[in-house]
Amino acid sequence: MQRDVSRFGISDKRGRKTTSTDPFLPHEGTKEPSICTTCKAVFHRKRWTHDSETYRKLELSPKTNKLTCPACQKVDAGYAEGIVTLRGSYLWEHEEEIRHILKNEENKAYTKNPLERIIRMTRQKDELVIETTEEKLAEHLGKVLHRAHQGELKISWAGNPDMCRVSWERTL
Repeated sequence: MQRDVSRFGISDKRGRKTTSTDPFLPHEGTKEPSICTTCKAVFHRKRWTHDSETYRKLELSPKTNKLTCPACQKVDAGYAEGIVTLRGSYLWEHEEEIRHILKNEENKAYTKNPLERIIRMTRQKDELVIETTEEKLAEHLGKVLHRAHQGELKISWAGNPDMCRVSWERTL
């Protein structure tokens, strides 16, 4: 029996096909060490981290690659991989608290992975729309909001490339 491993990971080692369709991740990989001159993230040991001490050390080294990380590129381009749509009268009664929850969760996600960010949070008519750089962050924000304030939560993974659409609604 052969398993379909195409959905796991983004690497092509051991014969697996690449599943990442993120146009901002370099196909040839990022050289180490690298730093993002925009957000001061550090690429070290094949992952992006946010470590200000390491950044200061690497910034002075002539061997360090200075570039713009994929998340900063997505923010500049407005390229959202996740969209969270919040609606309902309850939202506007508790808007400040809900915005604080979303910002706190973004900060937690950013400390673990600097590529997970909120691109923008805008009010469109009677909806609050949050665009994120990563699909998983959108899903996470919806789940956290649902745990804190209940309501109706819908999560949809669709599109090419994959995009996570989260819809949360609660009326008074």
